[in-house]
Amino acid sequence: MTESDLRERHRRALGANAPLFYERPVHLVRGDGVWLYDEDGTRYLDAYNNVPCVGHANKRVAAAMADQASTLNVHSRYLHAGVIEYAERIAALHADRLTTTVFTCTGTEAIEVALMTARAATGRRGIIVTDATYHGNSAEVRKLSGIARRTAAGDPGDPAIRAVPVPDIKTGDVEDHLAHLRTAIDAMANSEVGFAGVLMCSLLANEGLPHMPPGYFSAAAEMVRGAGGLMIADEVQAGYARSGQWWGYERSGFEPDIAVMGKPMGGGLPVAGAIASEDLIGSFRRSTRYFNTFAASPLQAAVGMAVIDEIEDRGLLEQVTDVGAYLLACVRGITDRPTQMGDVRGVGLFVGIDWLDEDGHPDAKGASAIANEMKLRGVLMGRSGEFDNCLKMRPPLVFEREHADVLVEAFGDVMSSVA
Repeated sequence: MTESDLRERHRRALGANAPLFYERPVHLVRGDGVWLYDEDGTRYLDAYNNVPCVGHANKRVAAAMADQASTLNVHSRYLHAGVIEYAERIAALHADRLTTTVFTCTGTEAIEVALMTARAATGRRGIIVTDATYHGNSAEVRKLSGIARRTAAGDPGDPAIRAVPVPDIKTGDVEDHLAHLRTAIDAMANSEVGFAGVLMCSLLANEGLPHMPPGYFSAAAEMVRGAGGLMIADEVQAGYARSGQWWGYERSGFEPDIAVMGKPMGGGLPVAGAIASEDLIGSFRRSTRYFNTFAASPLQAAVGMAVIDEIEDRGLLEQVTDVGAYLLACVRGITDRPTQMGDVRGVGLFVGIDWLDEDGHPDAKGASAIANEMKLRGVLMGRSGEFDNCLKMRPPLVFEREHADVLVEAFGDVMSSVA
């Protein structure tokens, strides 16, 4: 079957606007560690996917999945020691104040749980986010995303959602950004909806990994609590060793009241959750009677434990720190560097590169072209950021220096062709 035939079947079966990466999408059939293979056997280095965080087709994860599925898998309304042990193990990895988990299947669902928890605990509805964030796809969570673009288009949005500029030392120091936050908190506190809390990714991943003003998050958390709200850390991308520490909030120097987890938790199996204190989760449970058919299951627990075992037994926290620093230095060290290649930033095994036009403005189309060129050279990467112009390198945690060399060689070749 030709590529065009498969794309036409995809269009009919999944809808004309179902998203696919790249101008010529890749037909993948197999994965192994940091490598992906198409139907012709062509090998691609995966520099994008954080869901299979301990590697594609990880044997320990696959075995845990198969063993538990062949033994027992039920919903959460039965006692199961494995589920309890998994929840306890997750809590032991977090700050002391975070003890009790509500499991879900997706990050979107976990964000919903966090919002409901903050609103149940405070009795107020107002949530503050950045103006360039993304947190998920449900009707409620979608309200948090793209606020700057919607405002510019004249959309008044939901009065229970307000946005502040992305905290970035390029656009102000810590006091400037805290002033923006204080203004938003005061406005929301004095409105009919009241102020419930702030929700931010602890690394500002979808905002393009900006250079955060030192001390911003710790001061922001203090400000939020002083106003009677809760600080919610979105750890869906930032967590699970991505930064070289278990949680992005550790790297950013603060402790949240609620942390949201997702994507890498199940190494490919849908596992996500929100963790907070026992009192906060108790208020959520009382006010919602929340239940999720496929969450807090023995299957989730078995696979989730296998992912944690892999991270710990393989020393991936230390490996991420080492390889991430090496990758960042190599990208920054590219000598044949075109003027379009802007700021290069990195946190752990996560690198962002601004792509600019000839006038120094964000260039989303140019970034897309670079991602397509990298695909042609056997490396898969993505883009994100406030203007969708930030090239994104975010490989599985099992990525090693030899893989970084492959990535940087390909990227250097592309940069030479542009320069």
